[in-house]
Amino acid sequence: MAQNPQLFSNGMPVPFYGELFVLARDGVEFEVDKISGSGKVKAKGTIYLSNVRMVFVASKPAGNFYAFDMPLLHVHAEKFNQPIFQCNNISGNVEPVVPETENRALYSTHSFKILFKEGGCGTFIPLFFNLINSVRQYNQHVAPVSEPRVDPLRAAQTPVDEMMRHAYVDPNDPSKIYLQQPTPESNLRRRTYHSQGDNTM
Repeated sequence: MAQNPQLFSNGMPVPFYGELFVLARDGVEFEVDKISGSGKVKAKGTIYLSNVRMVFVASKPAGNFYAFDMPLLHVHAEKFNQPIFQCNNISGNVEPVVPETENRALYSTHSFKILFKEGGCGTFIPLFFNLINSVRQYNQHVAPVSEPRVDPLRAAQTPVDEMMRHAYVDPNDPSKIYLQQPTPESNLRRRTYHSQGDNTM
């Protein structure tokens, strides 16, 4: 994960080489713990889902927090919750993206929750779980031996075209599905998770 990843001026995440955005979902509330300088953060905004990661972008910054990047290969213990008196949500944990020169023991796991405050989630939920399962299957096929440092960009090789062709679209879910890749103001692409603009934890 990376706090405050690179964004375009319109708020959309700057993509990696090989990254394909699947959907964007407005009207979510995002909670995450262990944020540098803030502890636990709760903010409203948009969640972007790609074949590599989920990126939450806050509609209003909460202190020095304005976005949070979660590589799909680093997400685990994810669960879809349907509480009786609250809105549907996804909870889980995400491991940090640790630079090769750093000690893994200095970085802790974050717990997160994505709450669907506006409308249904019948499009987002199946796509999220299908995509994360596909990423894991591909990763096991490519690297069957457990690796202490899994490159989150390996997920970019996961084929998502077939999944998108058969995606169910829930009319009550306001998610925007990308049939064509959005082209914000430039063709800038990131090559690694670690750059000078990142505040990686």
